[in-house]
Amino acid sequence: MNNFITKAFILSIITIFYNLAEGIISVYFGAGDETLALFGFGVDSFVEVISGIGIAHMILRMKYSKIVKQDKFEITALKITGTAFYLLTAGLITGSVLNIINEVKPETTIPGVIIASISIATMYWLMKSKLKAGKALNSDAIIADANCTKTCFYLSFILLASSGLYELLKINYFDILGSLGIAYFSFKEGREAFQKVKSGNLMCNCEH
Repeated sequence: MNNFITKAFILSIITIFYNLAEGIISVYFGAGDETLALFGFGVDSFVEVISGIGIAHMILRMKYSKIVKQDKFEITALKITGTAFYLLTAGLITGSVLNIINEVKPETTIPGVIIASISIATMYWLMKSKLKAGKALNSDAIIADANCTKTCFYLSFILLASSGLYELLKINYFDILGSLGIAYFSFKEGREAFQKVKSGNLMCNCEH
C-alpha cells in the first residue's frame, strides 16, 4: 500500500515540475511569437502547479492517516487555483477581442505544435499512471486527480489543432479559437475548484 502512495506522490511531483517547465517555455514563446493560445496554455500550466501542490500535500497526509476531508492548506490551494483560472478566462477572452480588433497575427505557431505534442504524450502517461495508483489505493481523490489530468490532455489537443491550422493556413482566427477553447476549460476548472471547496470532500467533478 505504501508503495502505491509513494508512487502517487512521485507522480504529483512530476506533474508539478513538468507544468512549471511547460509554463515557462509556453509563456516565453507565446509572448515572443504573439500567439495568445500558447501564452494562455502556459499560464494554465502555472495554475496547475498550484493545484498540484495541493494534491501532493494531500497524498503526504495519506501516508500517515486515512483522510476524508480537505485541510486548510488544500482549501487555500483550491481557492487560489479557482481564482487564477477565472482570471485566466477573463484575460483570454479580453485578449482574443483585442487581437481581433487590432488584427494581431502570430509570427509562428511551430513552438505550439511541438509543446502540444509533448504534452499530449506526457499527460496521457500521467493520467493512466495516476488512475492505476488511485485504483490500487481505492482513493477517490487520486482517481479524481487522474480524471482532472484529462483536462490538460484536452487542452493540449486544442493547442495542437489551433497551432497546426494557423501554421498551415496563416488565418489568425485559428489562434483566437484556440485561446477561447482554453478559456472555456479554464472557466470549468475554476468552477470545479470552488465546488470542491464548497462540498468539503476529496472528490471533484473533473470528467469533461
